Amino acid sequence: MNHRTRVLLAVGVTVVLFLGVQFGALALIEPFHESERQAVENPDDPTNSVVYFAIILVATAFMLVTFKYDAQWLIKALIIGVSVMLAWFVFTELVPPVVTVGSVNIVAALGAIAVGAGLLFYPEWYVIDSTGVVMGAGAAALFGISFGLLPAILLLAVLAVYDAISVYRTEHMLDLAEGVMDLKIPVVLVIPTSLSFSYLESGSTDGVIDDKSDSSDAEADATSDSSTDADTDDAAAGTDDSETDAETDAGALERDALFIGLGDAVIPTILVASAAYFLEIEPIAVPGVALNVPALGAILGTIAGLLVLMHMVLKGKPHAGLPLLNGGAIGGYLLGAVASGLSLVTALGL
Repeated sequence: MNHRTRVLLAVGVTVVLFLGVQFGALALIEPFHESERQAVENPDDPTNSVVYFAIILVATAFMLVTFKYDAQWLIKALIIGVSVMLAWFVFTELVPPVVTVGSVNIVAALGAIAVGAGLLFYPEWYVIDSTGVVMGAGAAALFGISFGLLPAILLLAVLAVYDAISVYRTEHMLDLAEGVMDLKIPVVLVIPTSLSFSYLESGSTDGVIDDKSDSSDAEADATSDSSTDADTDDAAAGTDDSETDAETDAGALERDALFIGLGDAVIPTILVASAAYFLEIEPIAVPGVALNVPALGAILGTIAGLLVLMHMVLKGKPHAGLPLLNGGAIGGYLLGAVASGLSLVTALGL
């Protein structure tokens, strides 16, 4: 199997991981609703989006400061703690209470502790990915039932703009990614293109196709240290553009792994969960999940955006992912809503 084929398979695995987050969130909607885990009193209040965005900005600043002063352990401790909390929420709802002490599901508690232990002592790529799917599904479901349709759409739109600015203009998200990657925490999904790849043994972000993360869940996209270095060297040498592009494409396809931020899966899935939870329309009969046509449209739109993003990042250039992913989710959702007979006003939550 040549490397191009392995990279294409890795893209397919990335799609599967995204679908795992999305359908996991849909499976958690009803249990979270029954457990009253809604985070706000009024989910239709648009200011909820403003508050969440402000939290992201503060968290981003905090992470940048910790890297500046070599206090990265604070970030690692925080992310592992959040991972254990979200795993506890998810396992409590999905794991039968076979053994309980008081109201505590012991099996769920042990599972959450095992997640934390795995991240602390053996953060190999499959530990990171499995934890990321659990975290992503739990976070997206929690936010999905807490953000009404209008706040969810506003949140996705604002974060898409912020993502583009932070990657293409200020570039601070790329700096953040470089520091976060070495911590080996579930703010990214790691998809090897080689069976011999070990995330534990990888010492830097060289060879990364996609590695930008944000403050909450890592709304990541793509950067490549080695391809950036190659671009700089070629420019200095006056290399022909077509040759430079060809070398960049070849270099991108020789990576040992693809990395994409967990937030790139979580953020658009908020709209998926919100559509499934708040729209009172005929559901699609899928066992174990809450799904309707607008939510399905958001899923398909997100995957379409993901495929376009992966096509772009395989060329070795840094790209902001949320404009494509959130744009695809919003567009797919609106198409699904119209196909369901809803007006645009209703679909927008106005």
